[in-house]
Amino acid sequence: MPDRIFAAALAVVTLIYGALAFFVISAPFQYDPLGPEAWPRLLSVAMLLCLIGLLWRPATRDFDVDGPSWARLALVLALLVGYAVLFQPLGFILSTALFAAITSRLLGAAWPRAALFGVLIGAGGYLLCVGLLDLNLPAGPLPRL
Repeated sequence: MPDRIFAAALAVVTLIYGALAFFVISAPFQYDPLGPEAWPRLLSVAMLLCLIGLLWRPATRDFDVDGPSWARLALVLALLVGYAVLFQPLGFILSTALFAAITSRLLGAAWPRAALFGVLIGAGGYLLCVGLLDLNLPAGPLPRL
């Protein structure tokens, strides 16, 4: 039952966010192909669909998280904060590679595979976003591709 209460409360917040995204946010000019209005709209629709799925599914009996799981959740939260802090100074490639490598290591990958995954995600994500989507991402200390 607590998961349904949380999903319902978050659905209300998402509906408010969606209303703002669709009816209030407007930019005087487009600086990327999708425009600044598209991301909040896409996020609100995706979030609402996920929350409807949470409300629709059968109820779970219990939600029990042990101590090590809470520690891992706290570590992931710290990684996300670190990623946000390092995004501008290190740039997209390095900060994403570092975040992806540490997160995959946390999920059980060996260091060589975790490092390879981080490098591929960082470089591939940068090339996808900059080359295909024509977005502006910080390069950090690396030369601009």
